[in-house]
Amino acid sequence: MKEPKGWHSRHYLPHFDAPETRQAVTFRLADSLPADAIARLRDDPRVRSRLEELLDNGVGACWLHDPKFGALVEDALLHFDGGRYRLLAWCVMPNHVHVLVEPFDGIRLGDIVGSWKRFTAGKANQLLKRTGSFWQDEYWDRYIRDEGHFAAAVTYIEENPVKAGLVRQAVGWPWSSARRRQQHDASLE
Repeated sequence: MKEPKGWHSRHYLPHFDAPETRQAVTFRLADSLPADAIARLRDDPRVRSRLEELLDNGVGACWLHDPKFGALVEDALLHFDGGRYRLLAWCVMPNHVHVLVEPFDGIRLGDIVGSWKRFTAGKANQLLKRTGSFWQDEYWDRYIRDEGHFAAAVTYIEENPVKAGLVRQAVGWPWSSARRRQQHDASLE
């Protein structure tokens, strides 16, 4: 069993890793935010919201908009749900991914995200007949503080395609927990 790392940093982003801590995670394609755009935002006090805006505008190749890649990533997220972690909400956007996950005891968040990224990058590069970075090295994470924060995170994740103008209703986006949640709720009626 691996010990959780607590607060740590891999490159420039701080990360928090603790067992059974719900985490909101965002990771993005390697070409989704050009270096010049990031450099312009370094001193902007609204850097996080401005970066989200840029991502939602669909910069880069946006490979995840292609059904074969969107489904590949969603399947990877779901693969170890219930085994290594509990997947609480997710949305695969055209150039980035949002996930709300609760790692099980003995499983590090960084190992989970790394596994998703390594597997999907290998398969995607194979399908694209290319080599090189598919995902940006870093990921962004935020631990969930309370039930209000949890509800806000689920809403943000599932409504992201609506906010980005990709669909009118969250359930219309094919690679999202919103669609699955609606299907599950309908099956209970």
